[in-house]
Amino acid sequence: MHAQAQDADGLVYVCLAQLMALEFKARALSFVARQPQGSILSGSHASRLRGRGLNFDELRRYQPGDDLRHLDWRASLRTGKPVVRTFTEERDRPALIVVDQRMSMFFGSSYCFKSAIAAELGALAAWMVFNAGDRVGGLVFNDQGIDSIAPLRSRKRVEVLCSKITRKNRLLNSSMPDGEDAGQLDKVLQQCLAVAGHDHLICLISDFAGAGTRTLQLLRQLAVHNDVIAMQVYDPLALNLPKNGRLLVTQGELQVELAVQHQHIRQPLADFLSGRLKDIASLLRRSQVPLMMFSTAVDASTQLRTELGKLGSPRR
Repeated sequence: MHAQAQDADGLVYVCLAQLMALEFKARALSFVARQPQGSILSGSHASRLRGRGLNFDELRRYQPGDDLRHLDWRASLRTGKPVVRTFTEERDRPALIVVDQRMSMFFGSSYCFKSAIAAELGALAAWMVFNAGDRVGGLVFNDQGIDSIAPLRSRKRVEVLCSKITRKNRLLNSSMPDGEDAGQLDKVLQQCLAVAGHDHLICLISDFAGAGTRTLQLLRQLAVHNDVIAMQVYDPLALNLPKNGRLLVTQGELQVELAVQHQHIRQPLADFLSGRLKDIASLLRRSQVPLMMFSTAVDASTQLRTELGKLGSPRR
């Protein structure tokens, strides 16, 4: 059965209405760190998000209540009267929400599939950006192609992005070949570089399967002039493989039963899954990009709230 004929239960396949309804859950969330040293978006490895900046407006006479830090001493000495510099906040800034819907994401061993939680995270991020008054755009990709949405501050643009995410998500099915390699991921990051010159917020939501040396270089290039956040989606199977019984793994209609009680089956599988997860997380941290990790075992909005408010210890 083709994926488009499947019911959207929100755990394997998502629907547009589900993603649009996440607006309410996103209202209390913000990418900008509230605690100078306590947010996941701050610490020794990365500065706080820049947020919207300030543009110089004019010089004017000092008025009681003005911030003394804005005194322009040269102009004050020249005129003999206190003069302050005034600023206006930038009206908005563009954001790119990058959502992975490759076949490597079409997997889940517990609550939901990686592709489904990535879709929800993409929608939550889009609503957070919109609620902050910024422009929403993005890149949604699978193994075959990339859909690009130019940043614009409008509810309709959020709907367009969510629609693209839904469409790519519904195309996933077990009969599709697994195209896991670094090529498509790096191609998406290269397109981000072409689109985001500077002062963008770039939110990368992926399992980062196939990431390598080139990926690291591209992430560092993106982070030079933009705020970049990596949201790594993983399945808990990679961290806690059962020691007994038989493990039923499903990928759409395809099901495989593994006798994990046998050491020669369990150990290589556990080493491979946990090793790949740790290698990718290590690479992302070396890129100096703030990293959040999201399990398929827990609701997306619950985890995002926890990650944004987490007290982060310095990372090495």
